[in-house]
Amino acid sequence: MKYFNLLLLVSIVIISGCTSKTQTVAQWRGENRDGIYVEKDLLKAWPDEGPELLWETEEIGQGYGSPVIWKDKLFINGETDSISQLFAFDLNGNFLWKTPNGPEFMGEGFSAGFPGARSTPTIYEGLVYVSSGLGRIACIDAETGKELWSKHMVDELGGRLNYFGYCESLLADGNSLFCFPGGLDTNIVCLNRNTGDIIWVSKALSDFVAFTSPMMIKLPERDVFVTISKNYLFGLDASNGELLWSFHEDSVKLEGAYTNTPVYKDGYIYGVSGVKDGTGAYKLKQSPDGKSISEIWRNNNVKNETGGFIVTGNRLYVTSEDKKLKALDTETGLLIDSIRGPRGSLIFADGSLFCYSDNGNIELIGLTDGKPEAVSRFKMNKGSKEHLAHMAINNGVLYIRHGNVLQAYSIK
Repeated sequence: MKYFNLLLLVSIVIISGCTSKTQTVAQWRGENRDGIYVEKDLLKAWPDEGPELLWETEEIGQGYGSPVIWKDKLFINGETDSISQLFAFDLNGNFLWKTPNGPEFMGEGFSAGFPGARSTPTIYEGLVYVSSGLGRIACIDAETGKELWSKHMVDELGGRLNYFGYCESLLADGNSLFCFPGGLDTNIVCLNRNTGDIIWVSKALSDFVAFTSPMMIKLPERDVFVTISKNYLFGLDASNGELLWSFHEDSVKLEGAYTNTPVYKDGYIYGVSGVKDGTGAYKLKQSPDGKSISEIWRNNNVKNETGGFIVTGNRLYVTSEDKKLKALDTETGLLIDSIRGPRGSLIFADGSLFCYSDNGNIELIGLTDGKPEAVSRFKMNKGSKEHLAHMAINNGVLYIRHGNVLQAYSIK
């Protein structure tokens, strides 16, 4: 009996070790691409001068992409001397290595005012997937920085570069890596993420690329790849690229200048778009088999083009073009609460909203029974160009990028 109990104990230890939660993915706007970071015991208010600055660096090149943290490293895309670079740092801010990814987007005419890296790296099971603004995709070893394979969305996959370049943060899932070249015939492409070989090609709607990063809906019957083109929100069967459904998304008037990743929660898809006469905020019901959608509501008075939004509890939070943070009832789409001032990107952690406004203010917004209340604020005073990069949180540290500057603040 003692021998049996010993064997049972050893088996439990082995099984526990094999099934313990490990970090599988690090990507745009958190583990589920919804802006929600699973953190605990964060500060509920900051000192007047802001939280403690742990470190900063000006070695990340120019760009608008967010940082991501994988185990003991931080990764971020940047442009130096017109070349796209993936930078790696340790979590004390020490530079480790950088890997080039071909020429970076520098623009022409009006778009030349927005040069630099556009997307956020995706790390999946120890491999980093990056895309330059000109469409070069690379798979890079997260430990060494060695490039393992590459593919070009224009030169090799027949894509069409839009006026502001490719901004998609690539989506990896299982053995697949999904990208949006935007070609007439090669609109969406699924690659083998280990080799770069093509798994399938989809015409989808043959629409132009927007700036949106995709997300995945996992259903019992199928996985649904969801993204936004210049004119549509649409879903594909992730196994073969079959077009399942589409929703006319009239938010984009200028070459796909729209970045808000849709959010899926409890059988519903939420979105928020921009421009004066566009769709605004909306809620769609996804059918259980993934083959169709139906509109539940839309609120045309909420406009946001680049800041993302948060769905938590029974509220949708978003900053709007009229310089207000708004809270919508997810059941009806009606405005419930608002506070004046914030306009920028939103993320959520430990019961609070974090807003990085387009004027450089970083704001902590508490939620009491869902009602937002401005609590603390400080300003990002370094860096250059627009304040467009979304923040990230990892292990009690808030990471903020402004152009060539990255800062890490303790918020725990």
